[in-house]
Amino acid sequence: MKKQHILYLMLALLFLGYSCKKENPISNDPSLKLSFSTDTLLFDTVFTSLGSTTHHLMIYNKHDDDLKISSIRLLGGEDSPYRLNLDGESGTEFYDKVIPANDSLFSFMRVTINPNDLNSPFVVEDELEFITNGNTQTVKLMAWGQNANYIVADKVVIIGGEPYPYHIVADSLQTTVWTKEKPYVVYGYALINSYGTLRIEEGTRIYCHQNGGILSWSDGQLIIDGTAEEPVIIQGDRLEPYYQNTPGQWQQILMMDGRAGADHRISHAIIRNGTIGLNSQSVLKPTECALRIDNTIVENQSGYGLFSILYAVEAKNFVIANCGFANFWAFGGDYRLVHGTIANYWDANEHNKNLAVQVTNYAKDAQTEQLFYYPFHMEMDNCIVYGKQKDEFSTQFSAEADSTFVLDHCLVKSEKFNGNMAGFNHCLFNLEPYFADYKGNFHIDSIASSVIGTGNPIFGNEVPYDLDGVARAGMPDIGAYQYIPN
Repeated sequence: MKKQHILYLMLALLFLGYSCKKENPISNDPSLKLSFSTDTLLFDTVFTSLGSTTHHLMIYNKHDDDLKISSIRLLGGEDSPYRLNLDGESGTEFYDKVIPANDSLFSFMRVTINPNDLNSPFVVEDELEFITNGNTQTVKLMAWGQNANYIVADKVVIIGGEPYPYHIVADSLQTTVWTKEKPYVVYGYALINSYGTLRIEEGTRIYCHQNGGILSWSDGQLIIDGTAEEPVIIQGDRLEPYYQNTPGQWQQILMMDGRAGADHRISHAIIRNGTIGLNSQSVLKPTECALRIDNTIVENQSGYGLFSILYAVEAKNFVIANCGFANFWAFGGDYRLVHGTIANYWDANEHNKNLAVQVTNYAKDAQTEQLFYYPFHMEMDNCIVYGKQKDEFSTQFSAEADSTFVLDHCLVKSEKFNGNMAGFNHCLFNLEPYFADYKGNFHIDSIASSVIGTGNPIFGNEVPYDLDGVARAGMPDIGAYQYIPN
């Protein structure tokens, strides 16, 4: 009996001690935040798990007080393909979840996607939002929405003080070929390393995610080999109708200085809806390569169509259209443009200087305000330079560097320049070109157009077929397209 009394007494004391134990308070301090096992939950196994897969997410309270999460919800709501599971319950939103001090909450995230649904976007994104003591924190959710080749950044390089996340697709002394069998989705930058080559074959479709693109590092080489029947298409990865003509969806194709005998070549490509379509920069060293463009359309860029610093660029049979700052902007370098249409009727917002062509031979360092001068040379033959501004051709030259330009048999929109001034040979000024559609179709649509039959046949023979493959016979039309009567 004594032993039983002692046992009961011990249990009573233990229960009393437990019931009197002081619990941790729930803190309402807004400086206390949650921590997570990751800031981005990537579902990269959707295609191997019949369209659905589950990952776990750890939610940590690394503080000495309890925390109450007043709200946990998927921002996509009931329409989101994602579902959250907490405490055995699945849903899109939860409330008043307490995490004890220095403890964690275990959760499951599930996504269900049909990878063969061609109407779904390539990258399916959502965010999981947490609100704790007035603080809002989010975890990004990302899954692949269609069956494609996915290029996902796994490293970061700093260029000009800005981070560039990248994945190497063509390493040094390696040639990588992209083909048309499945589209390529680029998340970050697809990087061509020094002495590497990326060749993109006809019919290939490339969809770049926000802030991504293609980057050819110093001494790398980019070759785009499209055809008239099967051009290479590079655009943003949003396929919904709203995004068909939305600029700024991705960043750029950036080509740094290159080596001799390894010119960048872009043939029969359509590059649309980015920030800078083609960005060629020779900054680390004088480039020994050229950028050669033919039968290519660059359109609807929120910044620039062709942006070039100290590069050698040759472009034939091309259209650069409707860009937010300038269709073609060049600082220093050597340029030859033949049978091009450079037309800017940008209307996405109201910039003051959204010009067709802007060239200069000097630049100012933003920090030191020091001026740098470099020689500039440009020949523009049988080209259209037009838009809705009064002056679509702008030059800013200093006598500190040699600079020359010649426009031969071109149509130019300008109040500043005229045919009596040096640099303009047999040019037309301020005459209506009569484009078919100023928002995107720059074929000539009227027999009254000033460009019909007014080109130089020497340049027409150099580029005997227009961008549609129509022969330029006799006196060619100015621009990228020959006029064809309806």
